[in-house]
Amino acid sequence: MNQLTSAEALVQMLRLHGVDTIFGLCGDTSLPFYDALYRTGQDMTHVLTRDERHAAYMADCYARVTGKVGVCEGPSGGGATYILPGVVEANESSIPILAITTDISVTGRGRYTLTELDQEALYRPLTKWNCVLDDGAELPKMVRRAFREMTTGKPGAAHIGLPYDVQNQPVEESDVWADETLGRFPAWRTGPDVEAIGRAADVILAGKQPIFICGGGVVISGGEAELQTLAELLDAPVATTVSGQGSISDAHPLAVGVVGSNGGVPETREIVDASDVVVFVSCRAGSVTTERWRHPAPGAAKIVHIDVDPGVIGANYETDAAVVGDAREALAALVTEISGRGVKGGEGGTIRDRIATLKKAKFDAFQALADSNDTPIKPERVIADLQAVLPEDAITVADPGTPCPYFSAFYQQNTTGRQFISNRAHGALGFSLAGAIGAHYGRPDRQVVAVMGDGSFGMSVGELETIVRFNLPITVIVISNSVFGWIKAGQKSGYDGRYFSVDFSRTDHAKVAAAFGLKTWTVEDPADLQKAFRAATESGGPALVDVICQPLQEANAPVSEWVA
Repeated sequence: MNQLTSAEALVQMLRLHGVDTIFGLCGDTSLPFYDALYRTGQDMTHVLTRDERHAAYMADCYARVTGKVGVCEGPSGGGATYILPGVVEANESSIPILAITTDISVTGRGRYTLTELDQEALYRPLTKWNCVLDDGAELPKMVRRAFREMTTGKPGAAHIGLPYDVQNQPVEESDVWADETLGRFPAWRTGPDVEAIGRAADVILAGKQPIFICGGGVVISGGEAELQTLAELLDAPVATTVSGQGSISDAHPLAVGVVGSNGGVPETREIVDASDVVVFVSCRAGSVTTERWRHPAPGAAKIVHIDVDPGVIGANYETDAAVVGDAREALAALVTEISGRGVKGGEGGTIRDRIATLKKAKFDAFQALADSNDTPIKPERVIADLQAVLPEDAITVADPGTPCPYFSAFYQQNTTGRQFISNRAHGALGFSLAGAIGAHYGRPDRQVVAVMGDGSFGMSVGELETIVRFNLPITVIVISNSVFGWIKAGQKSGYDGRYFSVDFSRTDHAKVAAAFGLKTWTVEDPADLQKAFRAATESGGPALVDVICQPLQEANAPVSEWVA
């Protein structure tokens, strides 16, 4: 029988699952794997990153925009720990990424070998599935298991640890096979129980004004069309979480926008509070979406909860009808059930008129600030001028801090699908630059923009070299205000302005980026902003715009706890 090394078998198994791009960073323990990629993986793209954390962020955003498993890799020791933040973020966001970490040899365990740590124990609570191989012959089976776990049920991240000596062990070529459908997600969809759909329909139809609040699972499952059909059938408003943006077009007359404490405003909250049935769709009903479980208030509305993960349902609200299953399948089943009961839908002028009135009030207040010529530049001006420049299908990756609430509240996505990405599971700074690289490799036909604060810039600046090395046409926008603004705004609203250890000195981000080889602009005058955005996005290569911006604690951010 023909044999491969375990490292060669891994390359082949990835290829059989449809993997064409790998993000990672080299190390001593990865030498056999890299040699196998050199000899047998020439049809794959390997993106050498400057930090393992960013490799995972790249894999995450690649997966979000393609629907394919993202793959990242790193070496033992520090590499295995550095890559973890990105793995955790993806796993908690239900995004399938496979983290491959190489390791010291099995024979070196317990002998104080450099970079030794218990990778299996480290990754166990932080991934959906995890293993460290002791026998190379087991590799094909374990890779198949990893892809099955990542893409079925609730999607999530997986980890495979590959010791140095195991990478050179033999694998029978006949064992190297795969089900290619498991390279995309969701695979093997879970349909809802018929009786559960009936109960959900009963609750929804008994209400006078239902509302849908949608998390990221609608876009993950590709259920946007089914959601729109159901909403129109019921004439029900559709709100989203930050991760749920793209579930419905913002231009749709039933679209409310983002609700909650990060991106929600009083007008969107009013629509939630006026509803007597709340249908959570692939939404965990967590503290941000519900403003600490106050909107909706417990008992104020009947609750229907749809999720592929049964553990989510009933965790925060007493549930009147529970539907376990893939979001697209559940929404389609509800369309069939409700239309089968004679509900035909209609224009529904009253609720649509109310949504239009409230959205007008929201955007009138926004536009008044966006039109300001004050300096430092207001964040609202950044959103408005970027909206005017970017094509409708552009992909925007935004860091937490200043970018996230403003983009969530006010940037209008008039198409469905994944075009706005922010890391909402754990909210670590430094996500957007790497995420934009992953999004570019997933959708090279799209304009990709990374928006960050200067705190995030400091955590991710090394990847500027990556976008220059590959000449990626990514535009980086830095909202520069020399502060960890989210924390300072919290100190202002909750601690009587007792500011402590949140300010830092101004960095000339344009000069730093120019030293890496990017085209750069620094903007202090609002009148120059749109021109700089247009020049950067049309430059055809790596570009950065450094915007001297109003500090977050002085701005009118759509964050409810600061407004209160």
